[in-house]
Amino acid sequence: MLDGDRNASHNAMSASTIAELPAPFMLAVAFAGVFLISFMKGAFGGGFAIVGIPLLSLAMDPIAAGALLAPLFIVMDLTALRYWRPNTWSRPDLAMLLPALVVGIGLGYFVLRDLDRHAIEIVMGVVTLLFAGLWLIGGGEIKPRPRSAIKAGLAGLSSGVTTMVAHSGGPPLAMYLLPLGMSKALYAGTTSLFFTVGNLLKAGPWLVLATPSRSLWLLMALCVPAVPAGVWAGWRLHERLDQRALYRACYAILVVTAAKLLWDGLGGYIHL
Repeated sequence: MLDGDRNASHNAMSASTIAELPAPFMLAVAFAGVFLISFMKGAFGGGFAIVGIPLLSLAMDPIAAGALLAPLFIVMDLTALRYWRPNTWSRPDLAMLLPALVVGIGLGYFVLRDLDRHAIEIVMGVVTLLFAGLWLIGGGEIKPRPRSAIKAGLAGLSSGVTTMVAHSGGPPLAMYLLPLGMSKALYAGTTSLFFTVGNLLKAGPWLVLATPSRSLWLLMALCVPAVPAGVWAGWRLHERLDQRALYRACYAILVVTAAKLLWDGLGGYIHL
């Protein structure tokens, strides 16, 4: 009798596990999205996670996609630190950016919980497009500018809010760092550490706002192998890009990111 009960319990657990396995399409889309974001982390230091989120949204709700990515971002960051070491961090800039980032993430939590995120997406999309447009009008050249504590504070604050609201903190940070004319390694390393701190801080609030189901946790685990492969592949691309090519790629990604922000923001009002 006891053996029969044990077998029945085992069969029930096996059936439950099979029921929780993600559908093949969802797994393929999530794996590809995590690989793409990890690739961007390795190539550019981070900040362009929103480029992969549209892909994830093909198979799941955007909030579920955000909950899926929140812990995986930490895995990506820890993996990327193998490549972006302390000698690639701009400490003077991080000293100004990080305190504002912490405040911004706190504000972003309340925005995500209580306020209208679509307005923020539209504003950030428009500002980012204007920034990229000014670069294009200037002939695509980087004209180094001096550091500014005020600009750094605004960039850190804006990035904190937008990374918490829509995993899109890259544009505000890029708008501060790109005009400084950093070397490509210093730019990528500074960006990487900045978002390592941000992702560690926002993972908890995101999981509170969108508690993952057991099946979503399982999907996260299945996507983990995509992280080291993506970061390594992106880092190899970074090594092969020259300075001008890297900056052009960053601006091109900013345009794509801005278009996605506008699409999400306007779409939120259209579907109301």
